[in-house]
Parts: sequence; structure tokens; C-alpha cells
Amino acid sequence: MSGRLILVGTPIGHLGDLSPRAVDSLTAADVIACEDTRVTRKLLSHAGIRGKRLSTLNAHNEASAGAALVELASSGAVVVVASDAGMPGISDPGARVVREALAAGVAVEVVPGPSAALTALVASGLATDRFCFEGFLPRKGRAREQRLAALAVEERTIVLYESPHRVAATLADLVAHCGSQRPVAVARELTKLHEEVWRGSLGDALDHHASTPARGEHVLVLAGAVAQPIAAGDDEIDAALSERLGHGVDHKAAVAEVAAALGVPKRQVYDAGLRLRGRGARAGGAAAGGATAGGAAAGGAGAEAVAGPDALKAHEGETPSGEPGAAR
Repeated sequence: MSGRLILVGTPIGHLGDLSPRAVDSLTAADVIACEDTRVTRKLLSHAGIRGKRLSTLNAHNEASAGAALVELASSGAVVVVASDAGMPGISDPGARVVREALAAGVAVEVVPGPSAALTALVASGLATDRFCFEGFLPRKGRAREQRLAALAVEERTIVLYESPHRVAATLADLVAHCGSQRPVAVARELTKLHEEVWRGSLGDALDHHASTPARGEHVLVLAGAVAQPIAAGDDEIDAALSERLGHGVDHKAAVAEVAAALGVPKRQVYDAGLRLRGRGARAGGAAAGGATAGGAAAGGAGAEAVAGPDALKAHEGETPSGEPGAAR
């Protein structure tokens, strides 16, 4: 059998979640790379697998250990990467080894398994159609502040990991950046005997966890930010009003239609009408002035052409303020 790298998903709590395919891959492995050999030996014992060569792969040695694993796979060995819990490469070692294996032409396989992130997301009751996974936030400094600021405006559901002794501080930071009313689910001990998924607002979550002892790693599932509508600008309002007036719509009706369509006050649309009339008057005045340069009679016509927006409003039955008025 040719050498290859196999990433195997392992239970996040309940050993019954170890799949038959995962057992087959662990059994076939020439070497199993794992975070903690003691944890993996217990898993292998549960599956009835003995006598396997184990190699440590963690965040501190992934660069050197990963190169050795890829060399083994290149020489024909079946190398399995398994984390203590969940999928390798997801907030656990594995991603770097995959990149190096692919660069070396080694086949990479994945045996899917439990995921704390997806388990918490599905149990949260929050939107699952669009979400992002953030893993662990930076612990402090500018990097943490920048990430929190980005999460405050993120519209997708957000999944975070946090350790028990930092979960209260992270909830406090989320309240400060996202507001106390943002919905959240806080999950811990997933698939275990004392599994808990707390659901509510960020403010209530902070109060709850300030008075409740934290045990085990937590998964925070945060509702996305509510999308804020972009206010229509002057150019958009002008274009919409001009289009309706160009199609013969009555000025008052056109103003009402544009205000409703763009979600802006009628006063703002009336101001657009003033701008449009002002442009028309200036254009008409410039044309009339050019055509009558040297004729007193034509000059009088030019003066009439530049009468200005107030005269036009009076003609249409509006007051100079832009509001509807009595027609003369």
C-alpha cells in the first residue's frame, strides 16, 4: 500500500462517536501523530487497538515533527494525524503538515469526525446558513482589539473557542464591542455527561458565567450583526426624481414615490427638486444669454429665462420653501 497522510476526527467527549472508518484507519496506521500520547492511548485501548507507534505533534513542534511525518509518508508509510478531540487542523495541529505533504506529492485523506464548532452551532438555535469560524481570539493587545472590532460588524453567525479561565473576560469584551443584547449561545462539555448549552443575550451570559464555575473548553456562538441599510445619497435621489419627472409624473406624486422607494424623508426629496430646478434655470439662462448678446429685446427674454427656482415653484403651485402651496 502506498504511503499517505490521513487526518482522523476523534470524539470530542463521547467515545461512542468514534466511527468504524476511524478505527480502520487507526488500525492500518504505521505511525499515529497525536497531541498527547496518553489521551490517544486511551482512545486506542477503547477501540481495541494495541502496539501502535505514537509520535507527538503539537503547536510547539509541528514544524520539525511535520517534516519527519511527511518524510515517512513519502517513503511509503501510512501516517495518521489525530488530535486529542475533534478534527486535526481546526484550532489543533495538522494544517501545516497537510500543506507540506501536498507540496511533497503525498496523498492526503480525511476521515470526518466530531467537531465542537459545528456541534455547538447546530445546538445554538442561531442562524446556520452563513457562519464563520474564528477559533481562539488573540489573548491581548492590538490584535485582539482589531479582531473584536471586526466581529462587531460581522453579519454571519460567529463561532469562537475559549478556555475556561478566559471565557468571562471574552464575554465582557464582546459586550463592550457588540452590545449587551446580542444573542449568544455558550456551550461546554459537549457530548459529555454534564453537557450544557446556555442561550440568551451577551449581557446575561456575562452575568451567568461570572457566578458559575467554568469547566472545560467553551464554544461561543454569537449571532451576526444586523445589516444596516445604506442611506440614499443626493445623486441617487436626484436621479430617481428626475426619471419620474421625465416620464410625466406629477411633481408632488414623484416626490412621494421617491421618498417611499428610497426610504428618505420627503423634505430631502423636495430639496432634490430644488437642485434640479436650479440646474435647469442656470442652463436656460446661459443659453438665452448667449443667443441675445447685443439685443435689448432678446436680453429681456434672457432675464425671464433666469427668473430662478422660486418663480418656477410659484408657477407649479409650490411655496419658495419647497412645500406644497396654493396655486395662483
